[in-house]
Order: sequence, then C-alpha cells, then structure tokens
Amino acid sequence: MKAELLACGLGVALCGGPFAVAGEVATAQVDFAATVGAMKPMHGVGQPPMLGIDTNLFHYMTEAGVPYSRLHDVGGWHGGNMFVDIPNVFRDFDADENDPANYDFAFTDILIQGIVDSGVEPYYRLGVTIENFFRVKQMRIHPPKDFAKWARICEHVIRHYTEGWANGFRHKMTYWEIWNEPDSEPGDCPMWTGSFEDYCRLYETASKHLKKCFPHLKIGGYGASGLQRLVQEKPRPHDVFIKDKLDEFLAYVKAHDCPLDFFSIHAYDMPGAPLLPAAMKTYAKYCRERLDAIGRAKTEISMNEWLPRWTGPGSARQAAVCASLLIALQQSAFDNAMIYDARPGTGLYSPLFDPSTLKPRPAYWALCNFNELYRLGREAKVGSLPEGVHAIAATDGKRLGKVFWANVGDHPAKVAFSAPGWRVLSCQITDDWRVNTVVSSLPELPQNSFGVLTFVAVK
Repeated sequence: MKAELLACGLGVALCGGPFAVAGEVATAQVDFAATVGAMKPMHGVGQPPMLGIDTNLFHYMTEAGVPYSRLHDVGGWHGGNMFVDIPNVFRDFDADENDPANYDFAFTDILIQGIVDSGVEPYYRLGVTIENFFRVKQMRIHPPKDFAKWARICEHVIRHYTEGWANGFRHKMTYWEIWNEPDSEPGDCPMWTGSFEDYCRLYETASKHLKKCFPHLKIGGYGASGLQRLVQEKPRPHDVFIKDKLDEFLAYVKAHDCPLDFFSIHAYDMPGAPLLPAAMKTYAKYCRERLDAIGRAKTEISMNEWLPRWTGPGSARQAAVCASLLIALQQSAFDNAMIYDARPGTGLYSPLFDPSTLKPRPAYWALCNFNELYRLGREAKVGSLPEGVHAIAATDGKRLGKVFWANVGDHPAKVAFSAPGWRVLSCQITDDWRVNTVVSSLPELPQNSFGVLTFVAVK
C-alpha cells in the first residue's frame, strides 16, 4: 500500500500544504534548502540476527539499510567456541602464528560472508566475549601472555578477511577494534583481569603493529564502558572509576603516540543516568573535547553499543526512545553507532526481534525510518520543537525531503512541520497501536511514537 500511495501521491489529507494538526499547534519550520551536514551511519547493529549458523534473518539488515554490524559477544558464551574471538580462531596460543594451519576460521567465515552478502560491513572486535560468570572462574579474559604475538595473530586475522591470506577473502572491513570494556575496577571486570595499565600497553603494542601493517584501515578501541558519571547527580564510585580510565587511556595514547583512528564507547541506562537524547549528546561532546585536547581532532568517535534497556523491552516506548536516540546521535559529535544488539533473544539486550516469532519489534522500524533519511544524503535544518519531541530532516538536494520524528514526552504533542514550497506526500507512524503504518492524517503525535513524513517540492 505504501508504494501505491507514494506513486499516486494520495492517502495524505495534507497534500498541497504544510503538515497540519488539529487544534493549538506548535509549528516546526523545516528548511530543506539549508543543509547542515551529511547524514551519518547511526543505524548500525551489534551482533547480527543470527540463529546458530543460520543467516536467514540477515535480510532484515538489508531492508533496514544497516551500514555496520559489530562482531562482539557473537555466538553466546565464549563466542560459542566457534566465532570471532581470538581464542576461537587461534586455539593454541603457543602455536606458530605464521602457519595458516593453526587458524580455525570456519564458522567466522560463514558469519562474515552472510553479513557481507546482506550489504552490511562487518566491524570486527579483536578480543574475547564477555564472561558474566567471571566471579566463578575467568576463562579467556586474561591479558595475552605475549602482547606482540597477540598483535601478530590479529594481523593474520585481518589479512585473512581483507587480503585473502589462508584461503581467505578480500572483504571491505574498515574498523578493527582492540578489545572491549577493560575499564572496570580490578577484580570486578567481566572483560579483563589485568590492570588498566596492562590494557594500555596491549593497545599500544597492537595498534602500532596493526597500523604499520594496514595503514589504510581504521584501528582503534577500547569500547569504553560509558560516561554516565557526567549526568549523574550522585555518581556511583563505579562510574567515576570508568570515566577516570577513559581520561587515563587518552593521556596514554598522547604520551606514547599510539594510533587511534577511532575511539569507541558505550551507553546504557544506569542508576541516576537514563539514556535520553540530552545524555547522548553530552557523552559525544565530552569525547570530542577530550580527543581534540590531545591533538586527535581527526579521530572518529564510535558509539558502538547503546540501548535504553529499562524502557520495556519490545515496547513502543522503548522503540520511541530508540528513535529519539538515533536523532540525537545524528545531531551529536558521534561518527557512527551500533545499537546493542540484533539478536532475537529473550533478555534486555534484544530490542529488534521478538524471540518467539522471529519478527521485527517496533524498534527495528526506527532503524528503517532513519535509513530513509540516510539514503537521501544531507541533513536539513529543523526549527525548535516542544519538549519531548525530537526530529531531523534530510533531502536529496532535488525534489525529495523527509522528516524523522519521535515523541518521548508524557503526552501527545500537537506539532506542525511546515516546509514552505513543499507538500506532504505521505506519513507513517509507529506507536502503541500501529507499526510503520501509512496514515491519511495525523491529528497529533501520540506519546511513545515515531515516524517519517515524506515531502516533495512543489514545482
């Protein structure tokens, strides 16, 4: 039905004028002629929607235009003993790292080929999967016993997937991330049993070696656990510690002149720090300022894990907050982002797919809607909005424009998006009752809702 509406320009009672709503309205001016920058790849995902080695759900990434899929925590406990993790692809650390026979790429090859075939670029985390039962026993989260050898093993993994080494591939895989979240207090970290100084030394060794081998690729890290401390009225000691480690890492990078093509960081709801648009922008601003202060103005910032976990997994409320965060990410200093994650799981970290039906949840359509603007290419200017309503606009620079909006306020919002010289071609909405539904009119923006307005220039 949507295609028919777009083709004939019908189904929207607002054609011939700006998007209007009944009653008292707040008017948000949209200027498609005033572009403010490029649309950025903010609708990436963590783990792809894999079921064992079954890639049948990967078409959903294609349809959402997902730009990147980050490969971390892939395959369950210990990477399922098959996928991605360095101990899975190089099983005997004492073996000769130059001998292709000592590598086991079989399952990771299937995974990565499925991602590539879906039109998505893999974003590879070099390291290990989180060990949530680390207090019982730590298995693989210890610092490598030989940092230089670990770096050479990673080199051969990269060569396998980008240069054809060991009967490999020549995939486009730009981002190579060194470890993940090594920044919790010693003895209380499910990702790293060493000191943070140990991690900094590993990063220095690996980043210098890999950048020398692959100057054209982007080498970075470290998957920082977050900056919740910046927005907490009463910061937890844990969050203060994590922020201090971020600052310590950047100081180390400067002092030791380490390569850092991208700095990666994570953001989740934490006590006293709900993940809302203002917080996301605060985290981006801090990272950008700190990187600039150490002379790394060209270093990208990657928000490669983010999720409002506590806002009702699978609900329209969570989906609307996710939509508002995609908007905030686009408006922030972040360069790319990946929601955590795309697994069809039963826990708090699976916002995109229903595990019982394997069908998309409402938040999936937030990625799809964002992609409609991403494909247009250029972000356009949107005027002021009521509290709780967030929006971005984009244009192809010709005759097509779109507005992506989200209402996470406590009440419905009466908002008119006015674009002089343009008329509304269609509108679609996701809320508590509808999922990506094309509607003929929209008297208000319901709470817990998001959607897209498509405009066409009037000749």
